[in-house]
Amino acid sequence: MIVGRRETAEIVPLTPANPVGVAFKRSRRPHIRSRALLWGFAFSAAVGFALVNVVDPYSGSASTPAYADTLPSPQTTSRFGGAPTQSLTAPDAAATVVQRDSVSVKAKPTPTPTPTPTPTSSSSGKSTGSAPAVGTPDPGSAQAIAYEMLQARGWGDDQFSCLVALWNKESHWNVYASNGGSGAYGIPQALPGSKMASAGADWATNPATQITWGLGYITGRYGTPCGAWGHSQSTGWY
Repeated sequence: MIVGRRETAEIVPLTPANPVGVAFKRSRRPHIRSRALLWGFAFSAAVGFALVNVVDPYSGSASTPAYADTLPSPQTTSRFGGAPTQSLTAPDAAATVVQRDSVSVKAKPTPTPTPTPTPTSSSSGKSTGSAPAVGTPDPGSAQAIAYEMLQARGWGDDQFSCLVALWNKESHWNVYASNGGSGAYGIPQALPGSKMASAGADWATNPATQITWGLGYITGRYGTPCGAWGHSQSTGWY
């Protein structure tokens, strides 16, 4: 509402758009809203003009330097046409300290030597000695007869070697060997020689009879020929 001016109304015909039939005349003066818009536009233009004149990014008159001017100038080299150089700084080798845990070295343990096995008899019975191995006896000899008897008893070649060594020491396998001092006789040196009669009447001349008796004596007293040989080695007799 504007003070000092009265608006007049005129009567107009009734229509569906104007059922009342009253219309007001418009004011001839400019509308207050239009003036406010003009004043606002003028104020904005003035402020913008003042800012342009005070801070001009292209005039160079502003007190604040441009961002590009604050960056340091890169180092260049003439070798590659003034291209910027790169500076690589290696770490101080003396400042790098590597600590390692102490390592103890243990000596390799000396293996326990394996004991050398003691030769044993391959047959049953006592076995306390050993003798050098002998070859195959001559066929028909006294040693060949003894070898067959040992095999029949289940004794091996080691027992035969002990028997050969034992009776080589006593009589050298001589059927007629006789000891004048003690009266021992024959291959096994039976004392007295007549003991061999239990194996046969021909004990004085037959090597098979003497060997049969001698093996029986060794089995009953020492168990095996190697047992008898071991006793003979320690005492001198069997």
